[in-house]
Amino acid sequence: MRVIPFSLKSGIILLLSAIILASCQNQEKAQSSIDNPFDGPSPWPEIRKERLERLLPHAMKEAEVDAWIVICRENNNDPIAHHIGGENAGGTAMFLFYLEGDKAISKVFSPVGEATALGELKIHDEVIPVERGKSAILQGAEYIKSQNFNKIAINSSFDELLADGLSYTQRKTLEEALGNQAGKLVSAEELIYEFLAVKLPAEVEIMTKAAELTAQWQEAAYAQVIPGKTTDADVAKFLKKKMEEYGVKDGWSPDQNPSVNSGPDRGHSHPTDKVIMPGDVIQTDFGIRVYDMWVSDIQRFAYVLREGETQAPDSVQFYFESSIGGNRIALAAMKPGVLGYQVDKAQRDWMDERGSEYVMWSTGHPVGYVAHDIGPNLGAGNLPDPSVRPAAMKPLKEGMLFAFDGFHAWKLPEGGTKTMSVEETAVVTSDGARYLIKPQEELILIK
Repeated sequence: MRVIPFSLKSGIILLLSAIILASCQNQEKAQSSIDNPFDGPSPWPEIRKERLERLLPHAMKEAEVDAWIVICRENNNDPIAHHIGGENAGGTAMFLFYLEGDKAISKVFSPVGEATALGELKIHDEVIPVERGKSAILQGAEYIKSQNFNKIAINSSFDELLADGLSYTQRKTLEEALGNQAGKLVSAEELIYEFLAVKLPAEVEIMTKAAELTAQWQEAAYAQVIPGKTTDADVAKFLKKKMEEYGVKDGWSPDQNPSVNSGPDRGHSHPTDKVIMPGDVIQTDFGIRVYDMWVSDIQRFAYVLREGETQAPDSVQFYFESSIGGNRIALAAMKPGVLGYQVDKAQRDWMDERGSEYVMWSTGHPVGYVAHDIGPNLGAGNLPDPSVRPAAMKPLKEGMLFAFDGFHAWKLPEGGTKTMSVEETAVVTSDGARYLIKPQEELILIK
């Protein structure tokens, strides 16, 4: 074995250290040069406080309940925990909200070891420490029995997953503790729907910035495409790199975000190693999660020019114009009081007029804390009885946000179908709806 002199070894170590340091500095410099709207602390704590103060009392009144119980614990927490300050629960804690005039009073029965930190969030009216060995559920139940509540909402639901966080054993314990008052318990489904479906103006602003980046990055990704060489997976890797640079997360399942497809329809799917070729229509469905709280969902379409082409063929241009036309019609149909299925019906009438093949997907869905958020479903417009889908019978309200597509599907000569589904995001206003960002107006062309 050759022995490296100590002085040479030291020199090598110093050189490697210098290279690593320079690399880190260059990386930090590159990151600092990015105009990242999501740098800095999350605005969620203040927004959450405002939501609890402004939106929760209205939601409770709409649901016609006097009180709301949320039970939080570690490892298997309620999906609503983050919205009420229970995301750091260790031992079981009971969060109780009850109406007092136009205000929702919050009283938390928390394990003593977590009560101090919970109180410092300054979002609850009272945090009551529960001594070790004692039950927060039992202690909270005793307080509830001393009150004159008529209807008490709990997170137990057959139809809404976000309203079904109470486990069987937790419910059994609560019912036994309440005794003959257990009959006052009702599902919190309607309360949670009303509470989460509407977003504050500050949240709309955040989601607008997220949508802007989502669309910009898709256009940048298309600009990198080299026909005959670049694959769908390469486009996805470009977008993943952008997410890493900006420190944002996937809007949905990482394996399927983004979904890039230059071939026949694949539905919700992962990008493959298919090589992008002249004549291909490329679909990219992409979303990011910012501040680990809000999600975007945008689709952009491109066409790869064949040799000698300077624009897309008339047929492809027709499909694209049909897609964005359907999207505009859906937007025009959105306004407070309109039912979800009516938005879908407006677009499907347009699809029939334009000769589109059948598309199984709903026109749109709520978007916000998750890609498919709680709220009215913009679907079932093609069904004889849309009431078989209850979410499609829900009315749109001011402050709701929707990701929605304009559809046109056609059959491919080699078999299968291809669907244009330009997807935008809009917020419902007092008298209609508006796009969060400038919608796609022209088919992106790749040479």
